[in-house]
Amino acid sequence: MSRDEIVARGRRVIRAEREALEQAEQRLGDGFARAVEMIAGSRGRVIVAGVGKSGLIGRKIAATLTSTGTPAMFLHPVESVHGDLGIVSADDVAILISESGETDELLPMLEQLKRMGVRTVAITAGADSTLARQSDVWLDGSVREEACPHDLAPTTSTTVALALGDALAVALLQEKGFQREDFARLHPGGSLGKQLLTRVADVMLRDDLPVLEVGATMREAVVHLAERRGIVVVTGDGGALAGVVTTGDLTRLMERTTDIWGVSVRDVMTPSPKHAVPDELGSAVVFRMQRHGIMAMPVVEGGAVVGVVHLHDLMRAGAA
Repeated sequence: MSRDEIVARGRRVIRAEREALEQAEQRLGDGFARAVEMIAGSRGRVIVAGVGKSGLIGRKIAATLTSTGTPAMFLHPVESVHGDLGIVSADDVAILISESGETDELLPMLEQLKRMGVRTVAITAGADSTLARQSDVWLDGSVREEACPHDLAPTTSTTVALALGDALAVALLQEKGFQREDFARLHPGGSLGKQLLTRVADVMLRDDLPVLEVGATMREAVVHLAERRGIVVVTGDGGALAGVVTTGDLTRLMERTTDIWGVSVRDVMTPSPKHAVPDELGSAVVFRMQRHGIMAMPVVEGGAVVGVVHLHDLMRAGAA
């Protein structure tokens, strides 16, 4: 088999799964909304169950739900009927995953869940399956065929089930008003946690700031630009932010005139510049700086300049 033929096979699999996802998107309807409302209104957890490949997908769905503000856990169907149902309460909602909807190990668990009053969401390929008929909500996880050339190995069907789980998690995230700060609280480790937890106040300069009043001259500004990393913050009455002068502004001034020393900073500064606030997420400020080509930004609180934050300091702190 040539390399081109191998690549063609891989592309066929991806194409088959993409088409299955597009069909699942078109089928999504009222049942999905009811599932989201049911889980959002629950006082308990989400119990996710499945066997084999569906079980692996279920574990990932439970992890995604938990990390986005909907407490969830995976419960193996076999273990559930051998004592582990003790962790389930009537306030919980169960998501049961089975392509056929007739999985032998899953149906006894379903029966016990119904006896306990647990509401259930079934992800199956057919509405007429036992699992779909006996559950409170059915989500259509059907596919035309598996990507496996023998139409046997779970491939497109598990991809669709995973996508439906992700759709539930994200819809619930938005339904509950789950914010970036909440995500950061649940993901404090690693680079992601640093991006979401770093705030401007953590890295901004507070002392010996390069600040001049609007009546100052460029002679004073040049000293600050040389010693304070290329930015001068210009303030007006009460310390309010009036503008900024950068090394770029100095360069443009020198291109216009050689007699720069007596020029007022008011005539050189960028008025009403972009600024940050101390409690702002560092990642958001990095985005604004990179978008507008800014290397440093004044920090304002209560109408007054309280600091300066530099792009390099934010990046060193892991905010990008």
